[in-house]
Amino acid sequence: MNDEMKTTAKASDSRPHLLEGKTGERKIEHVRLCLNEDVGGRGVATGFERYRFRHNALPELNFDDITLNTVFLGRSLRTPLLISSMTGGSAATGEINARLAEAAQRRGWALGVGSIRAALERPELESTFRVRERAPDIPVIANLGAVQLSYGFDAGDCRRAVEIAEADWLVLHLNGLQEVFQPEGNTGFGSLLPKIEQVCRTLEVPVGVKEVGWGIDGETALKLYGAGVSFIDVSGAGGTSWSQVEKFRSADPVRRAAAEAFADWGIPTADCIADVRAAAPEGALIGSGGLQSGVDAAKALALGADLAGFGRSLLGPAVESEEALEAALEQAELELRTAMFGIGVSSVGALRGTPRLMRI
Repeated sequence: MNDEMKTTAKASDSRPHLLEGKTGERKIEHVRLCLNEDVGGRGVATGFERYRFRHNALPELNFDDITLNTVFLGRSLRTPLLISSMTGGSAATGEINARLAEAAQRRGWALGVGSIRAALERPELESTFRVRERAPDIPVIANLGAVQLSYGFDAGDCRRAVEIAEADWLVLHLNGLQEVFQPEGNTGFGSLLPKIEQVCRTLEVPVGVKEVGWGIDGETALKLYGAGVSFIDVSGAGGTSWSQVEKFRSADPVRRAAAEAFADWGIPTADCIADVRAAAPEGALIGSGGLQSGVDAAKALALGADLAGFGRSLLGPAVESEEALEAALEQAELELRTAMFGIGVSSVGALRGTPRLMRI
């Protein structure tokens, strides 16, 4: 354990944690704020609360026969679940990535790493994103901010990000509102779609696009798929609000107050999934944004997602211990399988589009 990182994620919790100490590094600061401050959206929810499964009292299947196996972008997975891109870029966050990678490998989840921009600018940070040795068999997703394509980054930088993480896929994240409120933010989002298209046409691996918590709608998804994007992660509203995160970082009282006005901004995750699936029935789709349980994951899949992604709900367990993270992943899987049993479906394919998901 890194000596500079020895504190508790929550003052009230006396258990040992991975993340400790003070640092000015942005990635450490982001993790610390996500653990210790109220950075969730307010006045907006994921939308999953508006859906309920119609229970099947006679499922006509054995619980042990339920399988979570699936295929995404040609890769076989033991579960339809993803640990969403969260962190990296410092010694402590690199240790978090290592722990996430080991857990994902054990349980057969896909894994995203945080933005690799830091490693492209500072090669000594590359090791914090190198997770392949710890996760040799699962899909790994490299990650860069799409807006960096407006600030000198190109397909070569994207290729290098994939090489650093030894990733199977690359995701470019869209985070316009965060950049507005981030002290060091980049807001040049003009004419970004052609730049994304160039990366998609040039890179040898599938390229996806994700939001960071405000959602992607069907109209935007069609533009992205049309530009050659291989998959979309909606990352809808109802979980972490990055305008709230940046509010806590800002020393500017005007920006802090303005950020508060966007606490309820975004498209609920459930609405994003339904809208994108309706607009692009065949598009590869990840449903993430505020998922808290395997039941949420089941709803995301039933609405049309191919994978369901968990982010901040796993960060606390990942910082706490290997055992806490393992338990969190195991619980999500159990909840998902139990939801499937409760409606009488034995496969992820049968779960998608089930008529037993009702809007209430």
